[in-house]
Amino acid sequence: MMKKYVISGCLMLLAGQLVLGQQETTYAEKLGYPSGAKVVIFHVDDAGMSYESNEGTIQSIQSGVATSCSIMMPCPWAASFVKVALQESMDAGIHLTLTSEWKDYRWHPLSGKDAVPGLVDQEGAFWPSVAEVVRNASADEVERELRAQVDRALEMGLRPTHMDSHMGTLFYHPPFLERYIKVGVDYGIPVMFPGGNNKLLRLSMNDNLVKQLKKEGSYREGMELPGNPLLEQAPEVGAQIWSAGLPVLDDLHTVSGNWKPDGAVEDTEWGKYKVAQFKEVLSQMDPGLAMIIVHSNGDRKVFDRISSSGGSRYADMLAMTDPELQRYIEAEGIILTTWQEVMDRRKKAR
Repeated sequence: MMKKYVISGCLMLLAGQLVLGQQETTYAEKLGYPSGAKVVIFHVDDAGMSYESNEGTIQSIQSGVATSCSIMMPCPWAASFVKVALQESMDAGIHLTLTSEWKDYRWHPLSGKDAVPGLVDQEGAFWPSVAEVVRNASADEVERELRAQVDRALEMGLRPTHMDSHMGTLFYHPPFLERYIKVGVDYGIPVMFPGGNNKLLRLSMNDNLVKQLKKEGSYREGMELPGNPLLEQAPEVGAQIWSAGLPVLDDLHTVSGNWKPDGAVEDTEWGKYKVAQFKEVLSQMDPGLAMIIVHSNGDRKVFDRISSSGGSRYADMLAMTDPELQRYIEAEGIILTTWQEVMDRRKKAR
């Protein structure tokens, strides 16, 4: 058991500040991958959210470069996807879910609203936003629901290869992050955490911040963006997770959902645009183990009634299955891996 799960004091800097890039040996090298190698998990989020989400995930893995996925256990199509994951021996984790963000398509806590009243809104579903979860839920309620979601998967016969966080909710509040890591350690299941150079994550966060500032009308070209305490503390938290016997990522990319060419575009053009963006991300990536997140849909006709993100999700699936991206990965010598392989390597590492 870890002596401490996250740095105390709401992610304040410790004496002798840790800075990004200070780690001399990448986590990929610690796991036994070649020095200087770029090792990538192309990861599909939101399996189980809908039939279309399941189809996109399956196609991205079976016919594309995606190697892993995670399931939203409270969602209506989760059980269906678990059956496929077991049948196909997929690298499938749990997309720990504490929000229900769509207006008319909602899901609810597996632990029951009476057990976690701070996690539900007036409809009895999860809160729509991360901010509302942070404002209303206790860490004990969060941990109770995380365990319920993991337990449901285990009861269905699925041993999750890893855990991560829908909408990043567990990363926005230190007590939630602590419980997330604690649950992973207790179950012996890897937790997605970027504790290395975090070059792509920094770029992702800046992209999201610029998007928000533009939406608010306060963005100025060339303006200096504020730092992020989580990035500054990530190496220390990553070291704690590694010491607990779990693997750690060197980097994480999260913003492919923001990619769209200007103007009205056909689905195929959107997919090609994303292929070019993924190639750029891979070229920018520093050596190490990185997870690149996508949200793939196999169809958008019904999903468009749920969310306006259907086009982007369909384009993610098109990009994942595009031979051009596969050829680029092979030509650049990029190693594709899974969470299962990463955990197997961690068990053998010092």
